Amino acid sequence: MSAAALLPPEPPLGTALGVVAGSGRPGPSRIVVPVGSAYVDVGTLAAAQGGPHPALLGEPTLDGLLAAGRPAWREVWEWLGDWLVDPERLAPYVLPQAGVVPVLPFTVADYTDFYACEQHAANASAIARAGGTVSENWYHLPVGYHGRAGTVQVSGTPVVRPHGQRGRGDLGPTKALDLEAELGFVLGGRRTGPVPIEEALDHVFGVVLLNDWSARDVQAWESRPLGPHLGKSFATSISAWVTPLDELAGAWVDPPARDPQPLPYLLGKADRGLDLTLEVRINGERISTPPAADLYWTPAQLVAHLTSGGAPVRPGDLLGSGTVSGPRRDQRGCLLEFTWGGRDEFALADGTTRHYLNDGDEVSIVGTAPRLDGGRISLGEVRGTVTP
Repeated sequence: MSAAALLPPEPPLGTALGVVAGSGRPGPSRIVVPVGSAYVDVGTLAAAQGGPHPALLGEPTLDGLLAAGRPAWREVWEWLGDWLVDPERLAPYVLPQAGVVPVLPFTVADYTDFYACEQHAANASAIARAGGTVSENWYHLPVGYHGRAGTVQVSGTPVVRPHGQRGRGDLGPTKALDLEAELGFVLGGRRTGPVPIEEALDHVFGVVLLNDWSARDVQAWESRPLGPHLGKSFATSISAWVTPLDELAGAWVDPPARDPQPLPYLLGKADRGLDLTLEVRINGERISTPPAADLYWTPAQLVAHLTSGGAPVRPGDLLGSGTVSGPRRDQRGCLLEFTWGGRDEFALADGTTRHYLNDGDEVSIVGTAPRLDGGRISLGEVRGTVTP
């Protein structure tokens, strides 16, 4: 089959960027755009065809491009969009498929996981305490915690069941391994001091799908009185492909009604949400479809709040949205909610039942977004298999 035959009329992922490595690529890892089942070598294309920023696109990761800032990102995105209109022209720049695999596309500088979904916050509060309600402060600021950047891994990397303290004198592998369907916002440019909300999206390069694996029994024991630590620090998986924010122009929606109104530094025209739909699968079987449109706190607010205390923006900062959940059971984005704290088991099509994840389970999360022309684009997939 010719390389050109691998290229469909439209890329199912829109204009997404990633990095591949392995024996099928020339030299070190390469920045690519996935088109159908093919990987187009973006650096070689830019150098040969006079594209923008060929040196940055020829680097082995997205780090240099992330540092370059939004004007450079927009130039690259518009240039790639023009080339993808006629995929036949890309055939000379398609990498051989044999031995080529996606790798982590950028160096994660800092990882902050937020708690931006009201439905998830309400469910988690009710599960943790009978009749519990969302804490008052949650409605005044985007609550989050600082995670471990070094445990962020690319889709397809196995997830080893972690050990930890599960209670008084109880040490061992978690019995309540969970998934969390989230959006991840990849930041770029450099900024010290607070970022005004009207400038916050200038630092959001794009979106990845994110699974914040969680050991719920470890988390429950260690989280009183402080926040998540070992229950969250063992693995966070992200999709191999970063969808540029400009590619999501058709997905912007108004934020939900808020009462009370946030403080002025969290309000402005950039305070908009993204109408993205996620799909959670266990061993290939769909169990839920969490909607991101109703996230209470929006990407611009996450950036504005994160930096309001003086934290800088660095290329490769990663912000998780927190679990995305809807009001129905089949829209819940984690098993904590889906089984109501492990109380309710659920069955898969093969006849097996679960409260939480078993060894050998493969979890995948996919996502789609509306386009300006009325169609939809894919955000790719984040996938991981639980190992003992």
